Amino acid sequence: MLDVATGTGEAAQQALERVGQSGLVVGADISSTMLNEACARLPSAQFLPVVSDGQSLVFPDATFDAIICQLGLMFFPNPARGLAEFRRVLRPGRRAAVCVISLASRAPMWGILAETLSDYLPEHKKALHLSFSLADAAKLEGLVCAAGFSDARVNREVRRDVISSFDEYWAPIESGTGSLPQAYLALPESSRRAVQARVRERLLRFESGGQLELSVEMLIASGQA
Repeated sequence: MLDVATGTGEAAQQALERVGQSGLVVGADISSTMLNEACARLPSAQFLPVVSDGQSLVFPDATFDAIICQLGLMFFPNPARGLAEFRRVLRPGRRAAVCVISLASRAPMWGILAETLSDYLPEHKKALHLSFSLADAAKLEGLVCAAGFSDARVNREVRRDVISSFDEYWAPIESGTGSLPQAYLALPESSRRAVQARVRERLLRFESGGQLELSVEMLIASGQA
């Protein structure tokens, strides 16, 4: 199995549980730093890290039995080219699947942060909303078909999460995990404080007993080679 844009290996970890003792999960990412984190997370001989651009994969044609890409495709400069590469390295009759975020309004844990940051970085609004750039299910299905996949499907999945406090929610943002937190950390300190206060205020409607009850809608697209 190939995990494209594996990042810190979250999806690859689940994939390892599926491939069995004789299987192999290849984690491809353009960032060697991310791959180092994935290796630390997955000290397994069945996990193989490979530095590779998802739009120009280094593998021969028809190499893999399955391909997954979790929360990566929407950041590709050319998602259509990435999907075509997935199709190229997939064996005939096998499937690839990608997970992307739906509309910002249906993913408030990220949408509210993106919208708030856009008020302070209006010139970067498009980049700050890349997380939601493939939220159109029909467009996403069209991309899968155009890449040469058959039996294309796009399903909506809603996941709910309870976060114990706003501070717990905010900790990964302060640590710079992801593109939105990186944009936040680039702001002057006074602007960072204002962004934090504004996001806290806008998340109040999701608060109950001090906890944040948040949901996120994803689009899961798949196709057969």
